[in-house]
Amino acid sequence: MENINVLDLVLRLGSDEDAVRKMAAFKLQGCIGDPSFADIFIADGGLVKLRYLTLHATGNTLAYSLTSFARLLEVDKGWEFVDQELVERIIELIVTHPLVNILRGAMSILVSIVSHPSSGGGRSSQQGMFGFRALKPAIAVYPQFLEMLVSRLSSADHALCANALQLINSLMRDSITNDSDSEWPKFIQELQDLGVIRSVYMLMQGSALQDLAHPLIEFQSLTKVLLRKWRDVQLDLEKPEHRRALKGIHLASSPDKYQDKAIDGDETRRSKKHHHAKWRRLGFESESPVTQFEDAGYLGMMDLADYVRNYQDEFQKMLLEQSTKPSEQRCPVARASLALTMILYEHFEVDKSEVDDAKSYLILESRSNLDKVFQPLLLHWTRLHVAGLHAFFRLWKATGARVEDFEKITELVRILIESIVGGASRTKDVQDVEEELAEFEYQRLRDLQMELLELTYEDVWGQHLHQVRHELHHEALQFVKEQRIRCLLQGAWFPNENASKSETAPASQSVPPHKYVQLSHNRRFLHFGDFRSIDDKKPELDALPDKIDLSVVSSVVSNISALPDDSSAATVKTASHQASTKIHIHGYVASTSSGGGSQRNPGHSRSGSRSTQKEAILLTLRPQSHSIASEWLDGLLMLLNQQPITAETNKLIDLVSNYGLKIRLLNVRFNDAAFAGEAPKVPSREGLDDDYYYDVFGGA
Repeated sequence: MENINVLDLVLRLGSDEDAVRKMAAFKLQGCIGDPSFADIFIADGGLVKLRYLTLHATGNTLAYSLTSFARLLEVDKGWEFVDQELVERIIELIVTHPLVNILRGAMSILVSIVSHPSSGGGRSSQQGMFGFRALKPAIAVYPQFLEMLVSRLSSADHALCANALQLINSLMRDSITNDSDSEWPKFIQELQDLGVIRSVYMLMQGSALQDLAHPLIEFQSLTKVLLRKWRDVQLDLEKPEHRRALKGIHLASSPDKYQDKAIDGDETRRSKKHHHAKWRRLGFESESPVTQFEDAGYLGMMDLADYVRNYQDEFQKMLLEQSTKPSEQRCPVARASLALTMILYEHFEVDKSEVDDAKSYLILESRSNLDKVFQPLLLHWTRLHVAGLHAFFRLWKATGARVEDFEKITELVRILIESIVGGASRTKDVQDVEEELAEFEYQRLRDLQMELLELTYEDVWGQHLHQVRHELHHEALQFVKEQRIRCLLQGAWFPNENASKSETAPASQSVPPHKYVQLSHNRRFLHFGDFRSIDDKKPELDALPDKIDLSVVSSVVSNISALPDDSSAATVKTASHQASTKIHIHGYVASTSSGGGSQRNPGHSRSGSRSTQKEAILLTLRPQSHSIASEWLDGLLMLLNQQPITAETNKLIDLVSNYGLKIRLLNVRFNDAAFAGEAPKVPSREGLDDDYYYDVFGGA
């Protein structure tokens, strides 16, 4: 700036030659952002020249002049030359001019003008030349202004998109802040009708996220401001628009079809002028619907009205179907809609302040982290509300819910929204989200609910829950141990490894093809014997000639995998490897004994010391299935007070332990306490048979 003669620059701006003016304007845009330079420039009469060029120049000279004027306003100077003529000129350029560099500067000037109250303190020389009100006379002359502005959001030039969105944000913020209660909703509706939501949604999902981060975050924050503002508006039937909205919901229900219908079977017909359940029929809790909107406010009314208006046939059909059911089984449509409004409100943290949103952007820098800041699905609030409402209806029907189960269904839908909407990536299309909400399986939702319930209690109880888990795992281990040992007590047939397959072999030389093994009742000996055929009736324990004293068993070894097999490959593995699956029982036998003798009755080796004994295979079992292999291998290990190793047994232990934990969680509340007064009466089962089922909500 030191090399620029400000007075000379001002003179050049007023030159008769366009080339001279263009060069001066070009240099000016690089210096005017310095407040000290701007003061000298204004003192030397440069502002008059700059305003003239802004009003009358063309081409690059105009582009440089607009940029210079915008930067001058950004440092809060030059407001005395902002008037209606200048504003109308800028809006004319936005509507009619195609050049990007001119549009950028023009939009930047309007952003400063609209945002002026928050940055300049209202020191304009002309009253009303700031905020949205400054643009309204010019917009009346160029009514296509807003349409052209929204269309710029689709520009291939990212800087122009950012400028256009900044201007839209400024207009929205000023309208919400300064317009009357009846004016700002009309302006917001006009922007939405022009497609601003769809355009910003596409930008949020696009690849130019970092270039547009600031205006996109601001638009997202403003969307929350709008939702919060609508929710804060309480339903008031003294206001005509509120009264019309509520009446529209009633009329959309086609009340004439129900005027001659009795709501309950024992009630008589009512007068056509007034239905005895006019509002309860629509799903309100009473005939005073206004009180139902205390939490959701006018936002809840808007969501319900949008659903009723866009799905009127479905709404009427559902009410007709509900009218044939007892009152306690009817799905309360209105209550469900209001519940969905609050679920979405809490999910998107609408009450979160804009300061928090801004901080989150300042903290996050990488592209992957930016994805977590943006919530494009927030912009499709209405579609998510309808999709969530349909999910509510589906769950209500699938579970056979009753009115007293309303909160339980609401909680399931809340979990569904958190899972599908909360788990959606930034680039996931809203239609895919709608389809997932419609197709999500109820059983998966229940499993997810149990996982969340467990995590919730873990957060609340901490160490206590870890102790419960440990106790339940120990109980499950003992339960499965007993089950496995009982398999051994029951006995089983196994093929012999060296059985002769030659029919001509002498009987004295061949090994019988079958072996029967059974644990003694006192669980101290393993009895076994060889047989030439398998009888339907299992051999008696006394008929088994050989036995192993378990006190001399040193180890049980097998080639069975401890890892779970892939389900698709399990059958193939069973078929191809069952012949090679073996369980070896090792133990100590007297070193002076022959191998055959010590193995035939190894119980006699107890008398010798371990120093005079050697370890040998006492018995080999060849299980013919994974299930039998798991039962016998882990049964023998657990009988010896060792840990099970097969995947099948460990899976069973986890299953029993988890079911125990779930049962405890479902029967305990945070405020769990003894019954006050008398305990509730146990329901009678008179008239019931054994054909019953367990209700999904916890009652038999």
